[in-house]
Amino acid sequence: MAHHFANGIPAHLSMWQRVREYAVPLSMIETATARRAVGDWAGACAAARVDVDLDLRAVRHRHGTDLVQRLRADLRRLAPDLLRWHLPRIAPDGRLRPGLTVSLARYQVSGAAPPQLVVRTPPAWADAGQRVSLTLWEGPRDGAPTHHPHPHPHPHPDRRFRLDLHRHLWDAGRSGELVRRSVLPVLPTSPDSSWAVGSWAAEAELLMRAEGRPLGAFTVRLGARNRAVLELVAPDDSHVPTFRPLRGPLPAQQVAALPVLPEAAARVLPDLELLRAGLITAGRLHPLVAAALAPSGTAPPTDPVPEPGADPHRVECRGEVHRIALRDQVLTAIDHHPAQLRREELLVALGGPPLPCLRAIDAVHRDPEALPAVRERLAHGDVAGALAVVEGLLGRGAILRDGPLRDALESAASRRVDHGLFRAGLVPAHPAADATGGENGSGAVLRPRIERHTPLIIRRKRHGRGRPRTGLTV
Repeated sequence: MAHHFANGIPAHLSMWQRVREYAVPLSMIETATARRAVGDWAGACAAARVDVDLDLRAVRHRHGTDLVQRLRADLRRLAPDLLRWHLPRIAPDGRLRPGLTVSLARYQVSGAAPPQLVVRTPPAWADAGQRVSLTLWEGPRDGAPTHHPHPHPHPHPDRRFRLDLHRHLWDAGRSGELVRRSVLPVLPTSPDSSWAVGSWAAEAELLMRAEGRPLGAFTVRLGARNRAVLELVAPDDSHVPTFRPLRGPLPAQQVAALPVLPEAAARVLPDLELLRAGLITAGRLHPLVAAALAPSGTAPPTDPVPEPGADPHRVECRGEVHRIALRDQVLTAIDHHPAQLRREELLVALGGPPLPCLRAIDAVHRDPEALPAVRERLAHGDVAGALAVVEGLLGRGAILRDGPLRDALESAASRRVDHGLFRAGLVPAHPAADATGGENGSGAVLRPRIERHTPLIIRRKRHGRGRPRTGLTV
């Protein structure tokens, strides 16, 4: 039964509802699945907008054949579309959490830090297209692969956002474990209902085992400046461990060094919350997720494809109801003769009043009702889907006019240039940062301090709140 919210849909569920609709389109899932099914893992990554920064020959030279074989096996099991489905996101727009290095698998090797298969998200200024990269992190001093030119703001695997203990979120062969590893609160009525407290003990035991530690203290990050320090305890090995608040306070340095429960274990799976609230159907989930959560009678997801011209606009024009629809791949007023339309367009160019039909066509060109859907698709990197919506509205032969629709498409195109510069290593720091702003101990270029000599455009950008800070989480 769907849960009804007295005060409206919670903000985080509204965000995840939009993410599930736009972030991983069906066309991406189908193409990536088809390529993975024939063993083309690189093609599957390309379909899911995952850039592969792996040189397997170099890995064999440094670590030997055994590691390469294990790495190849994981790459064949990788479902990059499923990985994108489960990657961390930020509020309020649901974009991928920027500047993140997420561990997918660890490989034990003798005499060195374990290499890790990781996926990296670009910094916020270069996140156009929402592309991610797949690479091998080879130790604490590995800022980025030596064969790739672009640096990363946070190259070390993040302790909080890690998926090496949750292979079911990216490994196609283990996606069936999803329901066993997921916990849904009985009554999701409080702001803290998204915390999977019921599974913390079991997940903390896996975490401790992976870190090579006995039962003991660990932390759960509950907010930007709030974390719970808990203790995993059990009378003996025959009892299932439980957790409790740590009895005595610890110094801040010791708390920072404790193992951190991964976000994937700390929170309830968003798909479970959406299903419980009736905000999504199983048929709209990723097929591997749907098969795990609702294995019986699950319909495959479908993307609604509007038929061009099937539902024409109707406009009251000169005392009659006229139709506006696609003809010959162009949106036109079909109840007016082409010669009449040419005369009216000439009169408008000379300053005359336009026909209501022409005003309606101009409004669709500049600010259509589907503009929010176009913007959502562009924000999540689905350029093909956004253009399909535009072509369904205006036709393939349309010439975009000035207005919000054209601005959205041009902005998306220009921001993709920023991503290309980042990938090429041509912009090593944030464009607003000055290279003379100084360096910290790690050699990273710092942003300049805001002062009266700082250009006005940078001051407005720094103090504005047009885009959310990356500290916001859901």
